[in-house]
Amino acid sequence: MSFPQVRPRRLRTSAPMRRLVAETRIHPAQLVLPMFVKEGLTEPRPIASMPGVVQHSRDSLRKAVVEAVQAGVGGLMLFGVPTSKDEVGSGGCDPDGILNVALRDVIAEVGDATVVMSDLCLDEFTSHGHCGVLAPDGSVDNDATLAVYGDMAVAQARAGAHMLGTSGMMDGQVGAVRTALDNEGFQDVSILAYTAKYASTFFGPFRQAVESSLQGDRMTYQQDGANGREAIRETLLDLAEGADIVMVKPALPYLDVISDVRAAVDVPVAAYQISGEYSMIEVAAANGLIDRERAILETLTSIRRAGADIVLTYWAVEAAGLVSRR
Repeated sequence: MSFPQVRPRRLRTSAPMRRLVAETRIHPAQLVLPMFVKEGLTEPRPIASMPGVVQHSRDSLRKAVVEAVQAGVGGLMLFGVPTSKDEVGSGGCDPDGILNVALRDVIAEVGDATVVMSDLCLDEFTSHGHCGVLAPDGSVDNDATLAVYGDMAVAQARAGAHMLGTSGMMDGQVGAVRTALDNEGFQDVSILAYTAKYASTFFGPFRQAVESSLQGDRMTYQQDGANGREAIRETLLDLAEGADIVMVKPALPYLDVISDVRAAVDVPVAAYQISGEYSMIEVAAANGLIDRERAILETLTSIRRAGADIVLTYWAVEAAGLVSRR
């Protein structure tokens, strides 16, 4: 048989050759580590549904953030788990609430050595588990929630957060938070908008991690998984309201949406490799079904290839080590 002169396999002949021509790369600075801190703990508590991930005590959180910074990760996203909740999620606005205390701890430990981010949502703090306050009929009251988000944003900024993750999927949330921050002199605090956050079954392990009280679902405010074009509409609205970075969540089931958002905007695009994505791989690897480290790198590469500039992943520290050894 005669073969053409062009043989693509020539560029796959060795690991150094493959590295040389790789179109997509992962750098530790592009990775953000989500972290949970639980009020009242004296030592870290494993999360059963997320092997290898823990609810931190304040002390273990301090140690873990130093390790993350030393690994070179680009940022840390903090989630607070309070011991008590109420109907309006008042712990989220309380300067002495666990999330705001943890932010001050982290800033005191690592300062500006990394980007310290905080989740700006009420679901961890409400007794009903929804991301906003409820109207008398039990629905989530969008506009009443915006006022609380503004107060929560200012509390987190005062605690030292560099970037706020608006994750509640309320209409107008970015604008409400931007206005509240600017009115209090926090013009330099940036907003990571959870722009296309889908009502996904893959959030399941996360809800155990934050001890969610949710009954029912969030279909009336999180995005419908059948809709892709709607994500572009949400993205453009968030940018008009002042978002600095836009994000798609989950990542793997919505790679097409990441790609479409990347093509539509000129700001950084983030993606969140969420708890269910993480746990599926961990469980499959523990049962000998897949190579764990290869699966970590393959999935992260696919998210980057789709167009994400930043990836939130529970493997951020480990992946930083893996890519540095490649």
